[in-house]
Amino acid sequence: ATYEQIHRALLAGLLGNIGFKGEEGDEYLGARAIKFAIFPGSVLRKARPKWLVAAEITETTRLYARCAAKIEPEWLEAMSGHLVKKHYFDPHWEKERAMVTAFERVTLYGLTIVSKRRVHYGPLNPVESREIFIRQGLTAGNYETRAPFFAHNQRLVKEVQDLEHKARRRDVLVDDETIFRFYDALVPPDIYNGAGFDKWRQDAEQTNPKLLFMTREYLMRQNAAGVTEEQFPEHLTVDGVQFKLRYRFEPVHPLDGVTVTVPLALLNQLSAAHFDWLVPGLIREKVGAYFKALPKAIRKQLLPLQDQVTRFLEEQESGSGSSASLAGALAHYVKMRSGEIIAAEIWDEADIPAHLRMNYRVIDDAGRELATGRDLAALKTQLGQAAQLTFAKAEPGIERAGLTSWDCGDVPEQITFERAGRKLTGYPALVDEGDSVAIRLFDTRDAADASMRAGVCRLLRLDLKEQMKQLDKTLPGLTQAALQLRGIANADDLKADLVTAICDRAFIGEDDLPRSETEYATQKQRARTRLPAVRDAACRMFAAIAEEHHRASLRLGSVPAALNRVAADLRAQLQRLVYKGFFRTTPWEQLQHLPRYLKALVVRLDKYASNPERDGKHASDIADMWKLYEDRSGKLRKAGGTEPALEDFRWQIEELRVSLFAQELRTPFPVSVKRLKKIWGAIAS
Repeated sequence: ATYEQIHRALLAGLLGNIGFKGEEGDEYLGARAIKFAIFPGSVLRKARPKWLVAAEITETTRLYARCAAKIEPEWLEAMSGHLVKKHYFDPHWEKERAMVTAFERVTLYGLTIVSKRRVHYGPLNPVESREIFIRQGLTAGNYETRAPFFAHNQRLVKEVQDLEHKARRRDVLVDDETIFRFYDALVPPDIYNGAGFDKWRQDAEQTNPKLLFMTREYLMRQNAAGVTEEQFPEHLTVDGVQFKLRYRFEPVHPLDGVTVTVPLALLNQLSAAHFDWLVPGLIREKVGAYFKALPKAIRKQLLPLQDQVTRFLEEQESGSGSSASLAGALAHYVKMRSGEIIAAEIWDEADIPAHLRMNYRVIDDAGRELATGRDLAALKTQLGQAAQLTFAKAEPGIERAGLTSWDCGDVPEQITFERAGRKLTGYPALVDEGDSVAIRLFDTRDAADASMRAGVCRLLRLDLKEQMKQLDKTLPGLTQAALQLRGIANADDLKADLVTAICDRAFIGEDDLPRSETEYATQKQRARTRLPAVRDAACRMFAAIAEEHHRASLRLGSVPAALNRVAADLRAQLQRLVYKGFFRTTPWEQLQHLPRYLKALVVRLDKYASNPERDGKHASDIADMWKLYEDRSGKLRKAGGTEPALEDFRWQIEELRVSLFAQELRTPFPVSVKRLKKIWGAIAS
């Protein structure tokens, strides 16, 4: 006989002498909670097996097990029969096995011989198992079956849940208890697992195929007739492209509200104004929130607000309202109703609930999420370059590189092509690559136009090599101007700035950009003719600006401490007018006015002491105008857009400075704070 056979035979008569070794010390826990140790003379004294059986347990100075042997706990359950006790805990539904299982714990005389064993719970407790099967399997949807009723019921539940997310209500879908009662009334008492349920179902559906089919009316606690496809569409169409919408009602979740899925290739083409209006079902709430965020003085003139919300929306539907973004349309409406001019940016920092701002989800061609957020401009900053590269790859064949002359045929303003089943519009343009020019496909017209202008200039510079060599040698006054502007940039950078501005004005100016070889040849002839005159005019302006900047810098460098406030304001103005690269970035028509603006700066400083109160008042008016400009231009830059009227407003502010602080220098047209406020009202609306 083997060791196991001998000791299993002995164990049958010695079940009361078994012991289990604890974690600490040398004590064993025995039957009925007794504690003992292995007799010192035993060969097991040092081995201390986890389980043992003793021939006898004797008490001397303490309780000892004598003549002990190692045993395995699994031997005990088979021979203990009715002496073991079984406990069941944590009954739960198992989707893969389609049954209710629980964990079994087996004890003998208080000792755990099986701590946790999975068992089929159905035959052990049919009533509880049936309830768990219905609750966790059928009601919760954790049941794998191809039965038509199950797919139908799950689809209905999902549809009603979608209605809740769209309507932002938690009282449309019935609770789980109601769904449980539906199944509980139909499933027989002896059904407690998937196998039994399927057998019963197949027999029952022979008589009534729709026996287990729920209805929408049964699942809906409240009527949601207002939650229609028109009010809460599944897609939003922008410029002929459909974007999928998803709804979520979970205020603490980042995706709360409406989420639009945007393919990466289309990211740069989108404007936040397209999505400011959200969906018809939420726009009333958003407009109401915007009205409530107005300053109190303006808000009081619009009471009651709900009537104003209705009126505003009616005007938009009738087409009599502004067609701008939502914020622009509201600013226009407020001006019409109250006479108050407000900037659309007034709502940028308002505490508007997150669900009333569109959430953007950007995906790649494989459908993988790249980024998500409610700030479209920030997403463009993060992924704009990747979006441009992705878009450019969409239409192979248009792009070329290494061009040094116009031998590429026509460059169309835009092309239409398909990608992943979507119709896309791209904008081909020349790209300046230094020693050559390339053709690239852009995803926005503004970016393409800016690149095309720089690309044409570069191509003309390459074609007009002799004229460019002569230009580099004949820039009158550059050396003196470079000395006067040495605090702004080094001589090489100043020269490059001047030459770039001359080329842009002489080669393109106000002309339309050439798109064909014939147009380019005509433009080249114009450029060759205009270059000398533009060079002379640019050098005169550059020298005049440098001289006045030098004079203003010297004057500001010697102001007393009492003039620190006004000096700080003037230094900031000086830095905004003249900086590294200013000559090519300042509009050509404004360059001739820069010397006058710089002179006005010095005149203001000279006049300050005679009437500081008046200076402070004028400075406050200009600061208000400048803040309006900065806020709006910052938002436009972030979004990658431009607004010609806003840039014109910026130079009107400079003329206002001349009018208020140095009237003797005169302005080319009448300008005042009142006129600028009126101009701003037109821009803001």
